Amino acid sequence: MTLGARGERAAASYLKRQGCKILARGDRGDLGEIDLVALDGRTILFVEVKTRQSQQSGHPSEAVDAAKQRRLTRLALAWLKRRGLLDYPARFDVIAITWPPGRGRPSIDHCKNAFEAVGNRGMFS
Repeated sequence: MTLGARGERAAASYLKRQGCKILARGDRGDLGEIDLVALDGRTILFVEVKTRQSQQSGHPSEAVDAAKQRRLTRLALAWLKRRGLLDYPARFDVIAITWPPGRGRPSIDHCKNAFEAVGNRGMFS
């Protein structure tokens, strides 16, 4: 299993322990993939998971740049539209995982509300 797949699995387990329900994993759209979609109460979470072996090149969450945020916003809007869930509140989280080689458990940083919907008019651009 790749480091990224291990990280996504660890992130899903973490969210479940926090009381969230996983709605989708690796949901692919025309513009890319949403790593995890979860439900926290009535709020739909669109979660980007970034996994690294170290923070030598910076914190894993720093990889979620403006272009990635725009792409995730469009993917999230499409996901909500396909399922008729536009009335639900949604947020974008980043789960940054540092998992050094040989270590059984990773370090998990959950950045809630990591960014707002990006576009000319937020999610509806």
